[in-house]
Amino acid sequence: MSLNRINNIKQLAEDELDVLILGGGINGAVAAASLAAKGAKVGLIDKGDFAGATSSNSSNLAWGGIKYLESHEYLLVNKLCKSRNNLMRHYPSSVTEVRFLTTIQKGFRFPVWFVFMGTLAYWLFGRLFTMAPKYLTRNAIKKLEPSIKTEGAQAGFEYSDAFLKDNDSRFVFNFITAAAKKSAAVANYVESVNAVRENGLWVIQAKDTTNNKIFTIKAKTLINACGPLVDQVNKGSEQKTSHHHLFSKGVHLTVDRISKEHRVLAFFASDGRLFFVLPMGNKTCIGTTDNQVESHQTSVTDEDRQFILDNANALLELDKPLTKADIIAERCGVRPLAIEAEEGVADWVALSRKHAIDVNKADKHISIFGGKLTDCINVGEEIAEIVKSLSIPLPKSESIWYGEPADSVKAKFMSAIEEFNIDKLTPKGAIEPLSGRFWRRYGEDAFILLEAIKQNPEKANLALEHTEFTWAEIDWVADHEMIVNLDDLLRRRSKATLVIRKEYLDNAKGLEAVSERIFGENAQQKVAEFRSTANFN
Repeated sequence: MSLNRINNIKQLAEDELDVLILGGGINGAVAAASLAAKGAKVGLIDKGDFAGATSSNSSNLAWGGIKYLESHEYLLVNKLCKSRNNLMRHYPSSVTEVRFLTTIQKGFRFPVWFVFMGTLAYWLFGRLFTMAPKYLTRNAIKKLEPSIKTEGAQAGFEYSDAFLKDNDSRFVFNFITAAAKKSAAVANYVESVNAVRENGLWVIQAKDTTNNKIFTIKAKTLINACGPLVDQVNKGSEQKTSHHHLFSKGVHLTVDRISKEHRVLAFFASDGRLFFVLPMGNKTCIGTTDNQVESHQTSVTDEDRQFILDNANALLELDKPLTKADIIAERCGVRPLAIEAEEGVADWVALSRKHAIDVNKADKHISIFGGKLTDCINVGEEIAEIVKSLSIPLPKSESIWYGEPADSVKAKFMSAIEEFNIDKLTPKGAIEPLSGRFWRRYGEDAFILLEAIKQNPEKANLALEHTEFTWAEIDWVADHEMIVNLDDLLRRRSKATLVIRKEYLDNAKGLEAVSERIFGENAQQKVAEFRSTANFN
């Protein structure tokens, strides 16, 4: 395994790759993990941090797309439900079943019984893998969830989907780690400046944005997995595709915990679209908006905030109305929606999050459009088949490249935990024991963290106030998780900045010490850069 930027950049510059992937979001990460496990010589670069755009701004759900039943996309729902089940089966520590409680207001466009029948159909599409839906009277809703206003409600129901226990970007990063363990050369903060096809190879001029040094990467095949930037990058490399992207902006706000229960509250907002109140540890995430925008570069507006706050206040029974002062953090991203060129101007609201892959066989160039986290394993498998069809050998084509370590490995870890009783050292205020978090976040590498704590129990001490990071974890991420800026650690390797007020982190005890361990002589500069960033990002 190599997650050392300097070494990996050197490898990218020296080796002739079978495949170079541009973009380290969910599509690029699963492509790298799949191809590396199947024996290809793979490189991956991202001009920012891994999962730095769309893949760090989702609702943290792995859902089968129940809303696509309304647009009669039954094949897509069937496929997404199967994919969701696959994630739950192979990532039981990270992707878990969660109940959705949906309230139907009076005057809704469909009768309650009809919508409930949709949840039963959804359960059947999901192959009965989750708990069965349950019809709820207005009184039953209030009993289950006192925080819901039921005065204007007809009735409701519960159904199941899946939820990421960590943040979306952490889930993506674990695919990056899996690729690196199979010898993929991965590097964040490396930008493709120019890519041309010469003598049967792609020649890419790349720039390390941390020092502006230019180097050359050569690869037989180029995969454009740049998310919202796919069209822009293709234009630069003179690639014509049958698909392109439209953008929908989604905004989420984090506030103090609203519901005591671990369930998702689902409503139809004032404009008729889905609106969620999502559990996020000891906080609550509310949203999302769904507005078409022209560019991937967008931000949260006062109108976005007010839309979310107004809907939350209208739908929830709160001690006092939510205001802007209650917002702990906010995030904003665009959903790249794949559309075929011949469709012209589409009804973007009706567009689904299905992915599309365009291939230029002559140039050995692949473009990935759209997609969502739920469907990531399918993307990885499809990319491997396409690369193989381009005469790139995959000597281990039957290798399974996804999933948590085997049950026997987990049993060995839990046995070691019981022997040492590490959970007794869990820092005060943590929302779960060390053993559960270590296994879910670090997999087999959790053995190394456990051994470090055995050797020095002080490594289980809290490293950074307000977070749950232990010193054992900080030592690990400093050496193995390619942290270039504090935001990489606090926004993407963890969800700290999504659940902790920025001013608390700016002044947190241990911030300088953690930075010194990660950045050495550059620690003060990195702390200053972090503190200078906006309250919300």
